[in-house]
Amino acid sequence: MNSSVDVTLENFQQVILHDSQQCLVMIEFWAEGYAPSQEIAPVLTKVAAKYPDTLIHARVDCQTQSEIVQQFGVRGLPTVILVKDGQPVDGFAGPQDETQIVELLSKHLPKVEDDLYEQALTLVNQGDYQQAYTLVKQAVDLDDKRADFKLLLADCQVELGQIKQAKVLLATIGLVDQDAMYKSILGKIELAEQAAESPEIIALQQELTADPDNLELKMKLAVQLHQTNRVEEALELALAVLVKDLNFADAKKLTLDMINALPDGDPLKSKYRRKVYALLY
Repeated sequence: MNSSVDVTLENFQQVILHDSQQCLVMIEFWAEGYAPSQEIAPVLTKVAAKYPDTLIHARVDCQTQSEIVQQFGVRGLPTVILVKDGQPVDGFAGPQDETQIVELLSKHLPKVEDDLYEQALTLVNQGDYQQAYTLVKQAVDLDDKRADFKLLLADCQVELGQIKQAKVLLATIGLVDQDAMYKSILGKIELAEQAAESPEIIALQQELTADPDNLELKMKLAVQLHQTNRVEEALELALAVLVKDLNFADAKKLTLDMINALPDGDPLKSKYRRKVYALLY
């Protein structure tokens, strides 16, 4: 698919009706020797070059394609019309600068965060919550007002054991967006919290209360907490062991394994990696 094309009656159906199903089509109506057209043409070309995969720059010569001009009801130049799915969706007549044109296009072009969200959603449907987390976290960073982004991130957080973070995120969801997915995530959190209080963990916590300086008990509890997705608590315990004895048993390896298992983009990953490296170096 060409990102720039001259539209004629011969290719009208292909460009305006067919190609606009996949991309936004920006139709530039112009005329040879007409100064306003000549002034805006390089601006439109420059802007179009910014979006080679999502925008088609279609040019209509008003002196040779009068039928197309009449079909769109163009009455003055320069005129630009945006077409999506075979229908005009926006446009302008008269001079516009680059900033104004980009602002207009941004209302209709797919956003980076939307693409990240769609990729993350596909990964979630495949059960790959770790990779999905990294992508949807980027989407939320780009637009933290979108409830659908935040709900998907919260879902990934629950699946990855970040219960505390998920609860904080869900608290920002307004009533109007508390849909079936929101309720499903709340249910997952409740089940995760119940599972996290296993008899093994309770027993180890009691032993550690009686013997708070026992490094072996701390590492055993850290491992159990990690297995039930209480990752931050596990890392805090493991780090406390390293602070006391950097070379205790396999504490260093286990701690780094826990950190490396976190998805890219998780603040805990960089936070605890820095803490461990500070001890190592």
